[in-house]
Amino acid sequence: MRGKVFSQVRETSAPVGDTAQAHHLAILKSDDDRRLVFGWASVAVRVTGEVIKDWQEDIIDIDDLENAAYAYTADFGTAGEMHERGGVGRLIESVVFTKEKAAAMGIPPEILPEGWWVGFHINDPNVWEKVKDGTYNMFSIEGTAQRIQV
Repeated sequence: MRGKVFSQVRETSAPVGDTAQAHHLAILKSDDDRRLVFGWASVAVRVTGEVIKDWQEDIIDIDDLENAAYAYTADFGTAGEMHERGGVGRLIESVVFTKEKAAAMGIPPEILPEGWWVGFHINDPNVWEKVKDGTYNMFSIEGTAQRIQV
């Protein structure tokens, strides 16, 4: 699997902007030599301003996502396999893009969604093979929250 440059990622950004692919947050960049993989762990708001419902029909507020990302990074920072087996990798990159952060970095509002971008080093060779062959082609976050009717 070859990595993409940023302009290619923007051109193929259907996972965060296309209604037909509302839940698919694909792995967008990888580095075979270093076993690195990058992509959106979760997107709360599309570039268009549309709030996203996840696979469970839940909406994650960007502030809640940001707090969860900080807690995960501080307390865990590990990669698991299919929410069953932990310790297959380590978090190496994490940033929650909000409108405010993007503006502070000089990124125009129509460029990035509001969401959590992550990068992992995968140390388990069997899991890395599944990333390379496409078996694992997206990220999935796990957590608990109180469901509130909207």
